[in-house]
Amino acid sequence: MLSRRQLLASGAFGFLGSRAAGAAPPAAPSPALPLVIDTHAHVWKVDARFPFARSATGATLPPPDRDATPEALLALMKANGVRKTVLVQVSHHGWDHSYLIDTLRRHPGAFFAMARVNPEDPAAPDQLEQLTRQHGFRGLRLNVQPAPAFDWVRGPLLPPLLARCESLGIPLGLQTKAARLSDLLRLCERFPRLTVIIDHMADLAPGDAKGIEALLAFTRLPRVFVKLSHTWMLGKQPWPYADAQTLAKRVYDGFGPRRLLFASDWPGVDKFCGYTRTLALIDVEMKFLNAEDKKWIFARNAASIWKGVF
Repeated sequence: MLSRRQLLASGAFGFLGSRAAGAAPPAAPSPALPLVIDTHAHVWKVDARFPFARSATGATLPPPDRDATPEALLALMKANGVRKTVLVQVSHHGWDHSYLIDTLRRHPGAFFAMARVNPEDPAAPDQLEQLTRQHGFRGLRLNVQPAPAFDWVRGPLLPPLLARCESLGIPLGLQTKAARLSDLLRLCERFPRLTVIIDHMADLAPGDAKGIEALLAFTRLPRVFVKLSHTWMLGKQPWPYADAQTLAKRVYDGFGPRRLLFASDWPGVDKFCGYTRTLALIDVEMKFLNAEDKKWIFARNAASIWKGVF
């Protein structure tokens, strides 16, 4: 089995995106890289047993152009020294968690998962509790985008769902963008005991000063964490995405290393720099991080959120 150092040297799992073309490979990461927990990946498979979600008209949505199986992810984890991965229910499967449930059953110990429930369904809190107690899900992920269709974030059904998260002791993950951060801040302030994880630095553009300030407003809530991820997608410059690293440094300065999480967002990362190099972005290329910072970002913070899992 190739080590992470050898993988980087060989170019395995290398650059697949157009922005990375011609870029020099990154330096090999430190051989002392600590325990790694990946807090964000997706799995799915085109299989009649696990149907994909339907559109509002009832039509089946087009399937992805590739499978993203847990077996493929496990091979990457083994090659790169990743101990465990948090699987996030993918939108392709909508509210049907059967593939994730099957994955957790077939690969005990390697994964745990965050569910998605329909926030506009009054039964969503009970559905979340069932997934948590019967199937071992360890979090809820909500997608809160700027479009008017997501105005339910201001409605009466969301507070009971967040209250159920709080009572179950599971974190809330938020996929969102700058325009919704003020709504979400007001909501999170109502639930100070709830652990909240903001995905992918809220997918901010590196030059979005107003959006960055809106994200940094969450620093006053001590139970809010941020995934230090998507630099490869947010940056407009080639590897190692120096413009997006400037954003990452602002987030680091605001939240500190004990409130940041490593997340690969596999398999989406394969269209950009690849799984191995997304580890190297933090381990090697973010020069503002020291060895102790990396221990918190790669594992300790995740272990503090999901107590008893590791």
